[in-house]
Amino acid sequence: MEYKTLTLTQSGHRATVTLNRPEMRNAFNEQMLAELTQVFGELGQREALRAVVLAANGPAFCAGGDLNWMKEKAQFSEPENHADALVLAEMLHAVYLCPLPVVARVHGHCFGGGMGLAAACDIVVAVEAAQFCLSEVRLGLIPAGVSPYVLKAIGEQAARRYFLTAERFDGRQAQRLGLVHELASADTLDATVEQIVGALAANGPQAVRQAKVLVREVAGVPITDYLLDDTAARLAQIRASSEGREGVQAFLDKRAPAWLAN
Repeated sequence: MEYKTLTLTQSGHRATVTLNRPEMRNAFNEQMLAELTQVFGELGQREALRAVVLAANGPAFCAGGDLNWMKEKAQFSEPENHADALVLAEMLHAVYLCPLPVVARVHGHCFGGGMGLAAACDIVVAVEAAQFCLSEVRLGLIPAGVSPYVLKAIGEQAARRYFLTAERFDGRQAQRLGLVHELASADTLDATVEQIVGALAANGPQAVRQAKVLVREVAGVPITDYLLDDTAARLAQIRASSEGREGVQAFLDKRAPAWLAN
């Protein structure tokens, strides 16, 4: 499929989705939201893939919502705005639920909805000079659509500040808050992303997918007898799988597992 607001490339076990509205600082419009939802839904079905990199063209990673698009929506009724807001929510959920690990490559400004997009990814690599901002309140709005993902990333206490003040902060502060996993210079950003993608590709592909589900479904759940049984069942299932058996046997045989030959 040909996309108008992004590009999709695949090299080996890796796919790269690149936001491609550089003249608009990769701000969201309705078409970009729809295309992102579609591409992440499709990529998750490709068994040969091991990772997705989310990148962007131009000086900004993503400036949030396109102001012209937002101005148009301001004339909508509340029910119409509700339906429209669900389009953003569904896009972020598609990224968050993608079975493949998603690595965000943040090289520039990451504002509003763009910050939610980064937070919905599994691993975020950013340059120290990147600027982050939850700018909604400056427009008389609130960061509701991105809040489930940003709150998971930075926690309630940090959200109390940055949701309310709309202050900008750099990559180093984003790392301290937990949004960014790895900082890099502009010169080493791609190499850092490649290192992480390489680490992902070296692991059992089904184990990585199940580990992503594990984090999502166990985080914050009370430690009860049900949880103990559930996690034991998950481990038993993966141990008994062909990939689990191969991985353990390869370790014992001191050889590379079969998935590295694929």
